Amino acid sequence: MPSLPFTQVDAFADAPFTGNPAAVMPLDGWLDDAMLQAIAQENNLSETAFTIPTPDDAEADYELRWFTPTVEVKLCGHATLASGHVLMGNRQAVRFRTRHAGILTVARDGDGYTLSLPAWTTQPKAMPDLAVAMGGDVLETHWRDGGYAIFVYPDAAAIHALTPDYATLKKAGDLLLMATAPGEDSDMISRVFVPGGGVDEDPVTGSAHGLLTPYWAARTGKRALTAYQASARGGRLRCTLDGDRVILTGTCRTMIEGRFLL
Repeated sequence: MPSLPFTQVDAFADAPFTGNPAAVMPLDGWLDDAMLQAIAQENNLSETAFTIPTPDDAEADYELRWFTPTVEVKLCGHATLASGHVLMGNRQAVRFRTRHAGILTVARDGDGYTLSLPAWTTQPKAMPDLAVAMGGDVLETHWRDGGYAIFVYPDAAAIHALTPDYATLKKAGDLLLMATAPGEDSDMISRVFVPGGGVDEDPVTGSAHGLLTPYWAARTGKRALTAYQASARGGRLRCTLDGDRVILTGTCRTMIEGRFLL
């Protein structure tokens, strides 16, 4: 029976059962897209990361793709960090070529890792229907083409209290919906919802902080910020705006190792 290596990693996790779980499945070559999607559906995690080696690529060590249980996504931070954790070996850094976000790098940083993502800025845009479906007292809304929306709230209590209308948000399509406010013990707090992509609430979202970091850097005047994502699992990140890149710092815990049987 054919089998594939499988590792489940809690990324941006200070301890087991925190952070965001991702499946990492290194391949020798790409399987059919329908098979990749079926595997991700079977895993039923926020993301399954698939990689193939790229020995002839001078800029990258692997090609990387990510799938939720229902769709392939353009950028996923936590599953990239998890992939670096699994594939690092004795190296100090691993470079991934992606189809929509360019080269992403995971490097060692003490007991954890840094992840370099593109810094994606947003622009103010009225989104009244989505704001109503998100709920609470939305102060500002910002948008980036490609399906990224930021909803700014007055304080951390408003973020904790959110009970979005997932059915309505799902009808809007595969959007990454970020609710954020000034943090209580961090510079920013957030929760992230992707109901149109098969994930009602994502536990800890690296890609979201590729957009939240430029927003909060502009608002606070800080280049280095602390962040807390207030999902049920919770996760803490250090975020640095470095020119046109966002550097996220976090730790990983390997939780499951085995073989996926086809």
